[in-house]
Amino acid sequence: QVQLVESGGGLVQAGGSLRLSCAATGNIFRVNAMGWYRQAPGKQRELVARVIGNSNTNYADSVKGRFTISRDNAKNTMYLQMNSLQPEDTAVYYCNADLLLRTLERRDEWGQGTQVTVSS
Repeated sequence: QVQLVESGGGLVQAGGSLRLSCAATGNIFRVNAMGWYRQAPGKQRELVARVIGNSNTNYADSVKGRFTISRDNAKNTMYLQMNSLQPEDTAVYYCNADLLLRTLERRDEWGQGTQVTVSS
């Protein structure tokens, strides 16, 4: 079975930084893409940042210049470095991965979510 394990959320003051981590474990042959999504109360889940393959990245306009997504392919781990955090960044952040398993099954897997709270 595959699993996405997230860490790094917490409470930070505006202007501060956090780094989120997401490790994909299990019978994985290839990670096609990984990304971070977030959902604030009363809002729809939205894409924050995504990396396709090893280098093709996408960012929401609201986080460009502040957040950086990266992958450690050897560890099947994804990171989101969040700088200059603002109260509007407050949300539950979810890790997502498009996986090809060694059984050749395709999986769209989600983590459990980690709370990020930014105070004014």
